Amino acid sequence: MILLDTHVLLWLVFENDRLGTRTRGFIDAALDGAGVGLSTISFWETSMLVQRGRVEVADVHAFRNDVLALGITETPVTGDIAIAAGSLEGLHGDPADRIVVATAVVRGMTLVTADEAILRWKRTLSRIDARR
Repeated sequence: MILLDTHVLLWLVFENDRLGTRTRGFIDAALDGAGVGLSTISFWETSMLVQRGRVEVADVHAFRNDVLALGITETPVTGDIAIAAGSLEGLHGDPADRIVVATAVVRGMTLVTADEAILRWKRTLSRIDARR
């Protein structure tokens, strides 16, 4: 199963050309097979981006429902994920990014991201560069 970083979800939904063709195919295959997950923190991040005027979504609740209707599964932030997020060494301090990474680590998922800090992070994490 793969886990989408928040920006990858937005690229996917809004058909942004920054999402690589190969990665788009990988996501489509995962939707038909092993599954695609999303940390619930991504809906918080999306809501914050809407509030700041960086993303145009008329209704974040409807957006969430549309995302789930695509077959993407919500992965809740559990206590284990929260503890793991606080324990990630060598990763920048953005709390949402830490929760997304911890979700992938705890759940054994492959993270799809274009975040350079996460891609360069020197710890065990299965990851795919979303730009490819």
